[in-house]
Formats: sequence, C-alpha cells, structure tokens
Amino acid sequence: MSRWRATTRIAVRQARRAWTSSLLIVALVAVPIMAMTGGSIYVASRWPTPQEKISAEVGTMQAWVQPAGAPGSGLWQVPWNPRWTGYITAEGMSSGGGIPDADAPRDPRAALPAGTEVVQISRGQARLTTRAGTTVVEAWAGAVGDARLSGRFDLVDGRAPRAATDVLVTAAVLERTGAVVGGRIELDGQQYEVSGVVRVAGVGRDVGAVAFTDAARFASSQWLLPDQPLTWEQVQTLNAAGFVAYSRTVVLDPPPFSMPDGESVSPTTEMLANYQQLALVLGAGALAAGYMVVMLAGAAFAVSARRQQRALAVAASVGADSTDVSRIVRLQGAVLGAVGGVVGAAAGTGLAAVVIAATDDGSRTRFWGFHVPWVVVIAILAFALLVGTAAALMPARGVAKNDVLRALRGARRPQSLAVSRPLAGSLLLLVGIGVTFVSALIAAGVATLENTPSDSPLRWLPIVGIVLGPIVVQVGIVMSGRWLLAGCARVVTRVSVSARIAARDAVANGARTVPAFAAIAATVFSGVFAVAMGGMISAQTIRLYDYAAPIGVAVAQVYPMDTTAEATEADAAAVAAAAASMLRDVGATATATIARQQPIWAESADAIPADLVRAVAVTPERARTDPAVGFTRSSNRELRDPSNNLTIVAPEAVATVTGVQLTPSQRAEYATGAALVLAGDVVTKGTVAVAAWTEREWYTGLAPDNFSRDTDRQNALTPPQWSVTLPAIEVGAGDQAVGVAIAPSTAERLGIRAVAAAVYGAFPDVPTTDQKDRIAALTPGLASTAYTVTARVEEGPRGVGDWLVPLLALVTVTVLGASAVALGLARFERRPDDATLAAVGGSAMLRRNIAFWQGLVIAGFGTVAGAAAGVLPPLGFVLQSRATPQALDAVDIWWPTILVVVLGLPLAVAVVNWLVPPRRADLTRRTTIA
Repeated sequence: MSRWRATTRIAVRQARRAWTSSLLIVALVAVPIMAMTGGSIYVASRWPTPQEKISAEVGTMQAWVQPAGAPGSGLWQVPWNPRWTGYITAEGMSSGGGIPDADAPRDPRAALPAGTEVVQISRGQARLTTRAGTTVVEAWAGAVGDARLSGRFDLVDGRAPRAATDVLVTAAVLERTGAVVGGRIELDGQQYEVSGVVRVAGVGRDVGAVAFTDAARFASSQWLLPDQPLTWEQVQTLNAAGFVAYSRTVVLDPPPFSMPDGESVSPTTEMLANYQQLALVLGAGALAAGYMVVMLAGAAFAVSARRQQRALAVAASVGADSTDVSRIVRLQGAVLGAVGGVVGAAAGTGLAAVVIAATDDGSRTRFWGFHVPWVVVIAILAFALLVGTAAALMPARGVAKNDVLRALRGARRPQSLAVSRPLAGSLLLLVGIGVTFVSALIAAGVATLENTPSDSPLRWLPIVGIVLGPIVVQVGIVMSGRWLLAGCARVVTRVSVSARIAARDAVANGARTVPAFAAIAATVFSGVFAVAMGGMISAQTIRLYDYAAPIGVAVAQVYPMDTTAEATEADAAAVAAAAASMLRDVGATATATIARQQPIWAESADAIPADLVRAVAVTPERARTDPAVGFTRSSNRELRDPSNNLTIVAPEAVATVTGVQLTPSQRAEYATGAALVLAGDVVTKGTVAVAAWTEREWYTGLAPDNFSRDTDRQNALTPPQWSVTLPAIEVGAGDQAVGVAIAPSTAERLGIRAVAAAVYGAFPDVPTTDQKDRIAALTPGLASTAYTVTARVEEGPRGVGDWLVPLLALVTVTVLGASAVALGLARFERRPDDATLAAVGGSAMLRRNIAFWQGLVIAGFGTVAGAAAGVLPPLGFVLQSRATPQALDAVDIWWPTILVVVLGLPLAVAVVNWLVPPRRADLTRRTTIA
C-alpha cells in the first residue's frame, strides 16, 4: 500500500506539472462522456414515472373507464396499460384489441359500484375558422375545467366554462384566430365565447385544441372516477363487461400478468427493455468513441511519458522498480480519465438541460421531467476511468523499459528507421480482405436457395463477415502502421528536404503518429462505408420510388371503407368533390379527378353481381415475367396494378395528373379513343389490347393475372367478355403513377364502370409548409360513411442531404480534430529539433514546409487507409445482392465524394498546418557549431 500511495502521489503531481497535455487528455475523455451523459438524460427524460403517467391520465382522480368491446367477448387488458388489449377466444388468449362493437355498452355506470361519481369526457375533432381559412383541431368535451383534472387539463388563464356557448382553447388557437380571452371564435359553423386558456397533457404549445362543455358531444368517451379506487379484480370485472380501465391503484401496485405467449411482463420488465436499448446504443457509441480516445489520448500520453523520462528515472534511482514506474503512468491515465469523466458528465447534464428546454413542445409528455439515470451515469463514469487507464497502458509499458542512466544523463541517440514488417498485421490485412469477399460470395449463393430458413446462420453469418472483414483490415493497418509509414516515407523522402524530415519524424515517433492516423482511419472508414452504402441505396430508392403524382402536385386519394357494392359511384363523387374544394381552398389553381374500376370482394363469388366486369390493358406475352421471379416495382404501384391498370383521365386533366403536356394532335387523338401509355410494356405495333373479364372470374382466378406467364396454371382461363384494340400514344413519364390512361368518353363507349379514385391539385408554386399542414389538417373531415381520404403533396424521393451533410460534417470535424491533436503533439515534441534546425541555418519556411508534410503524411495516410477499408463492405454487399431482383450497383457509389474526402481533407489539414506559424526556436537548447 505504501508503494501505491507513493506512486499515486507522484502520478497526481506529474499530471498537474504537465498541465497542458493533461488538459488535452481530459478534453479528449470529456467530449464523448458529455455526449453519452447528455444523450442518456435526454432519453430517460422521455420515460414517464408511474406518478407522472397517472397525473397525465387522470389528474388527481382515481381512474378512468372507457368502452372497448362487447360484454362477454373475452376482453383483456394489460393492468398498467389499458390501450394494450386482446381477447380470450376458444383458440386461446390472443393479443390485439379492436374498436367497440356496434352493440357494445357505451356507459360504464351500470358496471360500477352504485353511487359512484363519474366525470364524462369525450374526444373528437372540430372545424376551426382561423385568420387564414379553416382547419381541423383536436377537441374535448365535458368538465375539462374541473380542478381535480389538474395535470391532464390545466387552466392557465381565464375561467372554466359556465354555459354551453363557452369554450376553452389552447394558446395556439388564440394565435391562429387572433382572439382573446372573453372574445369569440367560430367552431363547426357556430360562435363560441373563449372563457379561458387550457393546457392539455399530450398537446404541444403550438397545437390547436378546444374543449366544449357538452360531455356527450363526441362518440368516443371516458368516464373518470374522482373518488372510487379500482382494484385489479374490479378492472377485470369491467373487462368482462366490455370496458377497459386505467386505475391509480393498479398502476402503483401492478399485479403479476402474463402475455398470450405465457411470458410474464411487468412495468419493470418494460423499463428494463428501455434500458437495454439505451445500453445497446451507448455501447456501440462507447466502442467507437473509446477507440478514438484511446488512440489520441495514448499518443498524448506517449509524448508526456517521454517528457517525464528524467523524473521517472529519478524515481527509479531511489528505489522504484519497473512496476512502480509503469504504475505511475497508468495512474496518471486513471486520474485524468476520472477527471475527464466528471467534467464530461457535468457538461453533459448541462447540455441535456439546455437541449430539453429548447426542444420541449410544452406537451408535458414529450419530456415528462428531468430524469437523470444514475445507474447509467455511474457506468459512463466507470467507462471514462477505463478509457483513461487504457490510453496510458502502452506508454506505461514503454517507460518501464527505459534505461535509467541514459535518462538521467539526458542522452538522445538518433532513432533507427529500420522497421521490420509485422507478420501478424500483414496476415490480418489479407484475412480481412478475404473474409469480406468470401462472405459476399457465400451470401450471394445463399440468396438463391429457396429452402433456406430466414433465421438460418447461412443467412446472417455471411452478412456479419462482410462487415467484420474490413474491421479486421483496420486492426491489421494499426498493427502494421509503423511499417506502412516507413514504406510511405521511402517515397516521400525523394520529394524535398522538408518532406524527408517530416516522413522520417513520423516513422521515428510511431507511438505518436500511428494512433493518430488509426483514429483518422477509423472515422473515415465509418464515413466512407455510410456514404457508399447511402449512395447505392439512395440510387436504388430513386429508381424504385412510387410517385403518387408529379412532384409538387397534391393528391387526395379516395378509398372505400370496404370493397363491397355498398359504396356507390355517387358517394365517391361527393367525397372527390369535397376533396377538390379543399385543395382549391388551400391554394390549388387547377384540380382534376381521375376514376378507376372498383374491384368487388365478397365472401363468395355468388355474392358478386354477375354483370360486373373489369377491363385491363393486356400485357403482351413477351413482357410477362417468369412465375418464379415474383412481382416487381411496377406491379406494386396502385395505378399500374396489372389486374386494374386503366385510369380514366379527362383530356384537359392530363397535364395536372401526369405532368405531361400533350400536343394538339395527341390530345385530339386521345379524346377520340386512343390510349395514353405513360409506363409499362403494353404497346404492340402502336396499339394497346384492352380486354375484360367478369368480377366473378377475377375473384375465382379464371382471369389472367396479366403479369406472369401462364405456364403452370391448373385452371383453364376463360375467354374475355370482350376485347378491343386501341391506338396507343406513347409518352415516357416514369415519375408519376399512371401507367395507361383513357378518356371518359372512351371508357363510356367500352362500357367501363369507374368511380372517383383520386383528386389532383396543381399549385402555381411549390406548396408551402403551411399549405401542407392545412391539407393534413383538413383531410380527415372529408371522409364519409362509405369512403375515406388520404392526402399529401408529392415531394419525390427523399434527398440525401438530411443525413449526408451531417455525416460528412462529423467526419470532417473528427478528422480535423484528430489531426490537430497529432500535429499539435508533433510540434510540441519537435521543439528541440526545431532549435537544432535553426542553429544550423534552417529557415522558418523550412519548418513551415515540414509542418505541411507532417499534416499531409499523417492525415493522408489515415484517410487513404480508412477509405480503402470503408469501400470493402459496400463492394461485398454488391456481390451479395447480385442474385436478388433488386441488386445494388457499385456505379451508384458516390466516388467523387469519397475522392474529395480522401484527397481534400489531408490537403486541408496540411495547408492549415502550414498556415499556423511555427514557434520561435529556443536556441538556448543548442549550441551553434562555428
């Protein structure tokens, strides 16, 4: 223990004495610790405690109850999560609840103890008239102003409603309408007085919401129990009656519960699952950050250890053995790691507080509170201690081998540049490359095996090998780093004197330079891997993207609630007209409605009317696929469905729907019966074959699928009810949804019965965010009892800038940071050498040039090594995907971007290092030889 106390004291003093390098090491440790701590607090603050959840659900009341199914249906719920439900049937316990049945009881008071006080709250939507037009907002109804609901509904201004014409609103409603408390607003076409401002749990400060007084205004209701606690047995009784319940008593003391598969679950297991996911993400980040910190801090320790050679030799001369000397350096790493951990954790806590305050939407459920996961933070601090100690291991091993007498004399013999080739590192390089490509070939072969189970090791092991191989290459590069640098130096030394000195310095100080370029290589490896894969996947996404409309055009798609004959053509037309009116209100200058044939599905073919037929543009035999290939991208597009690929578009609507401008002659030909073919191989010698089969034949499979070759059919196909040949107008337009279009007059002449399927709205300019928000808000109000509507603005494939720019910025910052650390250490350690150069006549420009080549060698070697390893996994995945229908293509890799990273970053580092002037040489360290 006396030796430990002595070495600890010396380590602390040495760390304080070399305060500049100590600050660098503390900063290197603190940065990732700050990110990990801040991220942990940010995530944990989004997990509610039971008390916070209860407050947001029932305020200060005891429970709520709401209908969920029919009595005796076997309804069950998770005790602490009534939105997680299912049914117990004859087949067993099944998960997944449903909406209340039509004959389910709506009022739970009969199932509650007699005399139980209840407060009914219903929820729905209301149409609000704003200064910009109309929008749909969330709405509640009932005693929302009741003080016992504090936590769920908080009155922040004004008073609770007293009359049926009073309404509570959120602050966002006042902003949108320009109203004030005591003023009036229009909701659902009626005038209401704003009695107060309410804050609703789960509703952000920028979200509009209102609260009426009539609790029965909306169909969806909850009954809250102010004073009646509900035990788990009472909740189960309510389940049997068709209700679910959220009970304060049950949530605070949840009973044992098992899921349908027999697995026991509890709130504790759910929270543990959350922590496991957090630990997985932190672990992955810790491995990457730990590698970087150990490399860079290890380089700093190497320089610091060499500066301490004399002090450590003095300690050895008074009785400290090699273990004590090594322990001093290791303890410095532990001390600085601990300090960096504490500083990083404190900074991360402050950063989390700032980010939470900046991103909090005021809903009380985005961030439930400021939650510090102490167990995770303690683990992060232990990780900081471990990283600091690990960074000092190699320098500690080196100082333990120092010659004490040489160190005391201050002898500085020139270091030999004869570097032997490390066989282990070279072997790992070859093994990593081999593993990558062999795994890719195996994966490509397995992809062709239809009988291999999806969870077979043959499926996932090759994928692991494709990624693991380049990581082994990285390890080989680190192990062979000094030898590889020596090979590079042999080439660089022929350029100039400054290049020769810089290259030899990099080789001679491998303890400093190898960790630096290894850190750079690891960063560039990750960046190039992501950029290469992102480029291929992005290009594939663009090729496979399913356009709903031309870019910038809004489309409101009309869908039947079910596919029975109850949804009529008039219903669809009415909904489409409402959608067109909505788009015009939002700002569309032109609208167009398309129609399609509507398939009819029933429990049996006999239930389908016998006179219903569906026509298609027949795919020629030459364009049909092999049955084994399966469906492709084009068949998945709704308007190009091979069994329903005709779209009825009016001639004047073609430009709005497809973005194609027809010539006058084409438009006349289209209006008189020609088919407009925008995509798909359906044209034969300038014509399109259109044929029809009955809906019963489509239902029973007696009609062709119109996609694959009928080579293995068991049932004979029936001949079509009718067939015609139409002239074809071919216009290539792959960036929209329509495949084959015909005019309404053509459809009428052929007897094709179609219903409104979508409404398109063209805007004079690119729709603004406000217009998109209004479309999203107004769309739910368009639905009828037979049809529903979904609407959006087509924006095309998502751009890569959302993630590419931050990724490249992160790679750039990391490379520049690692280079700055390495080159800063090099400048610090080269001070005696600079003094020698100045003493023998070396100019300041020579030292600038040496700095330039130092930056180019270290950063350039790291980026080249990292990029070489980073492109291996994408190339492996290219080989692996060759046997799949949607193969990746190496041509899609962003080679120019990778080239800019490989060449541009080192050059930028070198130029910046050249621009920073060298310090004035300290000539007192050397005596000029006359």
